[in-house]
Amino acid sequence: MKLFYTYVLCFVCAITFAQDKTHTSYFDVNYFRGNIALHNNEILHLITGHPDGVILSWNKKTYGFQEWEQRFNYPDFGASFVFQDMKNPVLGNNYSLYAHYNFYFFNRNVMFRIGQGMSHNTNPYHRETNFKNVAFGSKFGSSTYVMLNYKKERIFDRFGLQSGFSLIHYSNANVKSPNNGTNSITFNVGLTYSLDNQDLEYQQTINKKEDQAFSEPIKYNLAFRSGINESDIFGSGQFAMYVVSAYADKRINKSSALQIGTDVFFSNFLKEFIYYRSVAFPEDGLTGNEDHKRVGVFAGHELFINKTSLITQLGYYVYYPFDFEGRIYTRLGLKRYFGKKWFGTLSLKSHGAKAEGVEFGLGVRL
Repeated sequence: MKLFYTYVLCFVCAITFAQDKTHTSYFDVNYFRGNIALHNNEILHLITGHPDGVILSWNKKTYGFQEWEQRFNYPDFGASFVFQDMKNPVLGNNYSLYAHYNFYFFNRNVMFRIGQGMSHNTNPYHRETNFKNVAFGSKFGSSTYVMLNYKKERIFDRFGLQSGFSLIHYSNANVKSPNNGTNSITFNVGLTYSLDNQDLEYQQTINKKEDQAFSEPIKYNLAFRSGINESDIFGSGQFAMYVVSAYADKRINKSSALQIGTDVFFSNFLKEFIYYRSVAFPEDGLTGNEDHKRVGVFAGHELFINKTSLITQLGYYVYYPFDFEGRIYTRLGLKRYFGKKWFGTLSLKSHGAKAEGVEFGLGVRL
């Protein structure tokens, strides 16, 4: 219970700051219940019940006083706290904190939320005391959740209702093995409570045709990323990884840019994994001295939301001396701009549904 109260205190502290006249805010609380999806047969023995929990969120509503708010149909942004009982003592419980955005459709009756944050698991893998928990290899990990709700605010004075479906994903992105993770598919129902007497008027000042016609010259980007990860061999050790990226992007409107470029990967965990395979499986014909470096080319898209942008990239290894998880890779992440040129990045690199690592980086756009 002490851990629960600590998370709630952090959540309250994170949301109690001054508001201005260009925004209003509201709370919502949702109860959810559902199932853990069988995305990997290795977690079959862990699916024993119907996980349930609570999602508590604070949301700041936008009204178009900044142009980006109008471009994305006046989204909300805020913070969420999630408690989830996994209904299996081996898996323990998860406590998570997120930053999120709410996007609206169909005359603002349908809300789509996406949140990204950190989770804490109460009973992770331990080779002696909890060797069955192959889903969570560490106490702390990353978590993503999405929510699709039908929503009506201010039905009873400041109270409203919402209901729909949520998907909650937990993993540590291969920072430490094991890392099979879980995906919970749930039904949720909840209440909303507006903190202001009334909403503001939505602003409509931008010219959508001019937005779509906007373009920039080709820009050139350099980025350096790093992190730590471990192979799927339990206890093989965590190693630093380094990624150097160079790419060009072309802004095609106010919201989007297309990218093309190259990555060079220095994955030290792979060096250790190659040596392990050469010793443990001599029939593979490995010497243990195979090059662990890889070079990829990629195409991507950048979605600009205020000073933050969402990047999605699809890559292919052109230099691939050791076969590991296939030649195709993806990257999904966030960029945060500091001024017009410099940016920070947080991204997840994966091969299909198999995460390789979380990348933290810095870059410049020239």
